[in-house]
Amino acid sequence: MASAQEERAMISETVAPVLLAKTLGPFDLVVVFVGIVLFITNSAGWQSAGPSVFIYLIAAYLTFFIPGAFVTAQLGNMFPEEGSIYVWTHKALGPFWGFFAGFVAWWPGPLVMVAAGALVVTLSQSINPDVFTRPWQATLIILAVVWFSALMSILRQRVSQNYVNFQFYFYATALFVMGLAGFIFLWKGNPAANSFAGSHWNPFHYANLTIFGFAFLALLGIEVPLNMGVEIKSADSIRKYLLWGSAVVMFAYLWTTFANMVVVPLEINNGTTGGVQTVQIGITHWIGSLVGLVLIWFFVSAATIYNYSFARLLFVSGLEKRLPHQIGQVNRNKVPANAVIMQTLLATVIAILFYYVLPTAGTDQNTPYFGLLASVNIIWALSMLLLFADVFFVKRLFCERYEQARTIPDGLLRLCDAVGFIGSAAAIYTTFVSSWYAKSKDVPTGYTTPAWRVTLALVTVASALVAVVIYIISERVKRQHAMAAVTAASPGEDGGGGTSGPSG
Repeated sequence: MASAQEERAMISETVAPVLLAKTLGPFDLVVVFVGIVLFITNSAGWQSAGPSVFIYLIAAYLTFFIPGAFVTAQLGNMFPEEGSIYVWTHKALGPFWGFFAGFVAWWPGPLVMVAAGALVVTLSQSINPDVFTRPWQATLIILAVVWFSALMSILRQRVSQNYVNFQFYFYATALFVMGLAGFIFLWKGNPAANSFAGSHWNPFHYANLTIFGFAFLALLGIEVPLNMGVEIKSADSIRKYLLWGSAVVMFAYLWTTFANMVVVPLEINNGTTGGVQTVQIGITHWIGSLVGLVLIWFFVSAATIYNYSFARLLFVSGLEKRLPHQIGQVNRNKVPANAVIMQTLLATVIAILFYYVLPTAGTDQNTPYFGLLASVNIIWALSMLLLFADVFFVKRLFCERYEQARTIPDGLLRLCDAVGFIGSAAAIYTTFVSSWYAKSKDVPTGYTTPAWRVTLALVTVASALVAVVIYIISERVKRQHAMAAVTAASPGEDGGGGTSGPSG
């Protein structure tokens, strides 16, 4: 078994700790976790499901989020390396699946950076409907968000982290106000804007099935703080961020979803800015607009968190020679600046394509946003299937390390493994059922159901093929370099099989 462990050794395990600085504590990881996972606009996006959304949320907590926390803790404690799921899957399943898992876990990063910029546009319009209405204006705002995130991400990690930590306090306050608005609305004597009758709690209505996929997306990213594994100052930080970060996320989604459903009627609810509407109607318009400004700031900051945390996956790929070696370099601030710039350039192309080239007259502004997020869901969920599979295989190869890292009974960990795998597969299926964004339960806006399914299938297959092609090319390049090295080290031969030349 020792030889198998040696075969799974990675260059990044020895190089990354030398290149990067240990700067991250428990609170830093909680902020990164919340910035990655808690896109609070989701609370309004799934209102078409009615009260049954609470059943789907709790189901997603039980079948993915909580099992994922236990599995992430186990793998993070076993292999506290840079690159999280890339390293874990490499250890469990070998180099191809490690790179594939890293790629499909990384690919959502630039997509969500663009989505965060798009939310800055739509949230700005919730305050002033007349701003950024032209495609070129929206595109410029998105690009400004993306490139600001790059600027912040190439600074020293401590500087970048202090910025997002400061913003976190304002975001937490905005979340509290959003939930409070629902209770103030009821306290004023208003009836709930939407029915909470028993028939609306049925989770098996066909049009609602896709909400499970939406809820799953809202919880993705539990392992992302560990992309920066060697930058964490203490192993105890992993347990603390998983505990407190998960508690914040689960409470915040329930808190704000309830308020939105109580205050904003379904027929006027906006799938992205409903949280601002909740405060504008439930308390007063100017406070709602102030919350909108804080949310705008949050999504600017979230783009920064996505940029620097997902760049670490590219960085590890560069160290492992799956990408050009320059991607595995750091700047004088000890951060992988080349990886940041590479994914920022990619996000720039995506933003221009989605929000300037493709828009047509009459297209709902939320259509590309929800299509983008659903594609992210499918791709990211593929990496989660591998995450839950990793636990089974690493136990066989690294039994002693597995037992040293384990903090819960082995049977419970195996249960989390199985439940999380099934939950991830179910989320992939339900995402294909129908379009997430709908003005009513039965009439999707922006996509017909066949177009929705074809779009998601094409993006998923194309993404997987890109990963395979990059791996094949990198393997070929590695073999060529190995052959060249052997040739250079071998004795030279003349045409008749003569003597060797001088060595050294």
